[in-house]
Amino acid sequence: MTLAAELENHRTYLYRYALLQLRDPQQAEDVTQDTLLAGLEQLDRFEGKSSIKTWLTGILKFKIIDVIRAKQKEPQAIPPDQDDDTGLGPLEELFDDRGHWAAPGVSEWAKPEQAMNNTQFWQLFELCLQKLPLKTAQAFMMREIMGLDLPEICKELDVSATNGSVLLYRARMGLRTCLTEKWFNGETP
Repeated sequence: MTLAAELENHRTYLYRYALLQLRDPQQAEDVTQDTLLAGLEQLDRFEGKSSIKTWLTGILKFKIIDVIRAKQKEPQAIPPDQDDDTGLGPLEELFDDRGHWAAPGVSEWAKPEQAMNNTQFWQLFELCLQKLPLKTAQAFMMREIMGLDLPEICKELDVSATNGSVLLYRARMGLRTCLTEKWFNGETP
């Protein structure tokens, strides 16, 4: 198999990764194409110190950051029914009027080590991530997947450090709630 063919084999993974972050199929396809094109153009720079998938994911991260930066520069209309201040969406019922955690306790998570290796778990994780409000999911992806620091995340999302921390906290709690209900309580998809 040629190196170019191997690059193409990673298209689906790269597309799903981009779609989780950007939540726009067209933009996800565009950055996937840009990543594969950059990979082809830079094959001579690939030294083999990591897997091709890791190398392509690194390129993709920068392409996604570029798209997010471009979005931040564009003026965006906020629908009147969207409460942009909290960024909670359907997670609103998990917090009281003062923004404190109000949801019932989360049951024990059984054998998380096994779940980490399960493909169905990661499919469900992606679905849970997609259910989060956009800024909340973006903050989580920037921190946990792209490895950005809080100041970088806040700058990209144009939020204060406090709001950035709250977004990360709510993302973790939202994912925890979704995964607990849908996976760890035995309701696998």
